Amino acid sequence: MRRGWALAAGTAAVFGVLAAPAGIASADESAQDTINRLQREGFTVKIDRVGSAPLSECVVTGVRNPRTVTSFSPIDRIGIDDDFNINAFNPIVVGRSVSVSVNCAS
Repeated sequence: MRRGWALAAGTAAVFGVLAAPAGIASADESAQDTINRLQREGFTVKIDRVGSAPLSECVVTGVRNPRTVTSFSPIDRIGIDDDFNINAFNPIVVGRSVSVSVNCAS
């Protein structure tokens, strides 16, 4: 029975790593670089900060809660018979946000 739990835990760990979003933060970039990159990718970035050092001296400790807000716009059905009543909508991304935690304690 113990072996089954170990196998299940190992499998869950592997799939957890594969399911994690890739490339959100990297050890090679500064906190400012990470925030700038996320903003270039279209995210509104909320910064959770500990300490008062300049952002260029901060370390990213976490990136969480990526959210995408989508609105649905009806698609015009020009030339389609009125008896054929299918509602079609086009998804439009209207906003993206993410929270970045940084440690600025020197």
